[in-house]
Amino acid sequence: MHQREIKIINESGLHARPASAFVAEAGRYESNIFILKGDERVNAKSIMGVMSAGITQGTTIILEADGSDETEAIDALTALINSGFGELTI
Repeated sequence: MHQREIKIINESGLHARPASAFVAEAGRYESNIFILKGDERVNAKSIMGVMSAGITQGTTIILEADGSDETEAIDALTALINSGFGELTI
């Protein structure tokens, strides 16, 4: 299992378009991927799960992946988050 803590920097957090891009990227990997926010753990490949987590700008989350491509998955999702999804960032 591989984990990484990361802060959400884009203006709208993981809602609507950014959530869709995040889920699409997570879906490219065979590993099981989850987002941990406080006591909540959601499937990163589920658009409803990601959007229902209420992950806003400035929130720190933990990405967790378990599987054959876990490191690549975490690296790609981290890069996507750090890009700000093309939105304004803080």
